[in-house]
Amino acid sequence: MRVLAVDTTTPRGSLAVVSGDTVEVEVHVTTPNGHSRWLVSAVDLALCGLGLEPGDLDGFAVTVGPGSFTGLRVGMSSVQGLALATGRPCLGLPSLDVLATSAVGQAPSIVALVDAARGEVFGGVYDEGGRLRGDRRAGRVADLVQGIDEEVAFVGDGALRYRAEIEALVVGAVFPEVNLFLAADLGRQAVEPLRAGKGGPPGDLRPLYLRAAHIRKPKR
Repeated sequence: MRVLAVDTTTPRGSLAVVSGDTVEVEVHVTTPNGHSRWLVSAVDLALCGLGLEPGDLDGFAVTVGPGSFTGLRVGMSSVQGLALATGRPCLGLPSLDVLATSAVGQAPSIVALVDAARGEVFGGVYDEGGRLRGDRRAGRVADLVQGIDEEVAFVGDGALRYRAEIEALVVGAVFPEVNLFLAADLGRQAVEPLRAGKGGPPGDLRPLYLRAAHIRKPKR
């Protein structure tokens, strides 16, 4: 089972081709200007380097959010186009879930935080096995960590940005090093569900936003 995985939910964009647990190729791009300029050409280059055509892939995986509205659209539409052209299934996974799984076993609880700008984060609380507890939410760090009273592993760019605040709020907070370029982990996590037939047609993909878009009104 060979999967192409794409993550464009944050300024850290990535794609990977994964076969089983093996990452055959991986591309990382950090950009504040969106991912539309590099993604399609990077897919072509990655597949060419492996001597593959899109039809040689068995499926596609993409992070469906939360994250940048524009980034989500770029990643999802690219994967939808590839899946439609090849007739292969695709699978969407929340970026928070992918982050949490990367920290499995680090602490009794895992909190995945993605920087949402405007003083907020997107977050989810997970058990030590990476299973979601409650709902994924958007809000301020203090609200999202309220009531956590055990050793917790915090992961994600939101955890890095607000580390000092988290350490002041949560006794026993730890910050394990994880890869914030999510495509490789996403691909590895998607292999078995896709193999088991849990992927679907491109039209089934749905974005996970958690909050409304922030639209600036033009100045008069």
